[in-house]
Amino acid sequence: MKKALAIFMMAVLMLGVLSACGPKRDTTDKTDTGKKEETVAKPDKLVVWEDKDKSGWLKKVAADFEKENGIKIEFKEVEMATKMRDQLRLDGPAGTGPDVVTLPHDQVGQVATEGLIAELKVDKKVTDQFSQPSIDAETYDGKLYGLPKASETPVFIYNKDLMPEAPKTMDDVYKFAKDFTKGEKYGFLALWDNFYFAHGVIGGMGGYVFKNNDPKDIGLNNEGAVKGTEYIQKWYTEGLFPKGIIGENGGSALDGLFTEGKVASVMNGPWAFKPYTDAGIKIGVTALPTLPNGDHVKTFMGVKGWHVSAYSKNQEWATKFVEFITNDENSKYRFEQTAEVPTNVALLDDPAIKDNEGAKAVAEQSQYAVPMPNIPEMGQVWDPMAKSLQTVVTGKSAPKAALDSAVEQIKANIASTK
Repeated sequence: MKKALAIFMMAVLMLGVLSACGPKRDTTDKTDTGKKEETVAKPDKLVVWEDKDKSGWLKKVAADFEKENGIKIEFKEVEMATKMRDQLRLDGPAGTGPDVVTLPHDQVGQVATEGLIAELKVDKKVTDQFSQPSIDAETYDGKLYGLPKASETPVFIYNKDLMPEAPKTMDDVYKFAKDFTKGEKYGFLALWDNFYFAHGVIGGMGGYVFKNNDPKDIGLNNEGAVKGTEYIQKWYTEGLFPKGIIGENGGSALDGLFTEGKVASVMNGPWAFKPYTDAGIKIGVTALPTLPNGDHVKTFMGVKGWHVSAYSKNQEWATKFVEFITNDENSKYRFEQTAEVPTNVALLDDPAIKDNEGAKAVAEQSQYAVPMPNIPEMGQVWDPMAKSLQTVVTGKSAPKAALDSAVEQIKANIASTK
């Protein structure tokens, strides 16, 4: 008996020695799942890049995070659409880039392939907060690379003083425009020389970019795409759209005419709600009227997301910050400050969104929208389609010939990247 007790005591002493020699970890339970989590060293600060003119909301949320975690948030504005990715390519390797960056989801495949953003490791309870399509948009090659901050898709915006009720069909819009359009006044305007907007018509008529994200299956010159482009061409050839809204300055020209009260209705995105309202226009917002073939306008749906830079030395804490700013409370606050509609499922029935005409319209139109492909090959589509559409709307080319040329160029562009 004494011998057995001695052996037992010796084993206990050995375990104590081994435990003392092993790596020291903080095994405090930091989750509500009962799992033990190692302590990650806290950085003094995290650097966050937000979109231009959109960082005001971060002041409060950053202060809340700092109070809770003792980490300062330093944020700056970088134009997301054109400069964010390019600046990350330069500043990331140089060590002067951000820890957290925001990007449109159609760039996710490209930046993930380039190794610019890190795969996110989050619990399922985190991703379950968001609509599945928005999580899919942030996923590439089976890996999650971001959490959604907002979704957007073009909708129908009208001036209630000029158009008391929104038409139900595009045939009705066309009839209204024929009667209303005189001199500098227009019944309806859209940037249909821009493929982002034109896809709504082309897709609604049966065209598509890549079927099932297969870059070898391009449907931008099929029968439906040609019919959609012919419909677009009609609005220009009949003088229902002014020449001034073509090209790079088209968006500014369209916004200017609408805010001056010279346009009854437009196809535009939720980013236009506040500027239009601030200009004193009493706007109404609905999902887009149905096309002449009876189908819905298949607008592109874009998801803006928060991502962790692959060059960040604080990826764990950067991920925690991304989780924090996309929770239901902070997503609602950001919506109230920016009017960009979040994809948090719990907020769909929140009065802040449910009773908001613009947010409701975006949510309805999103049911008919098509998420922009997020594979790298999508980057080869925009320029050929823009040039093709501009030759059509200016009368320099027939729709079929222009689309054939665009698809040929897209295929050549994709092949050159292999």
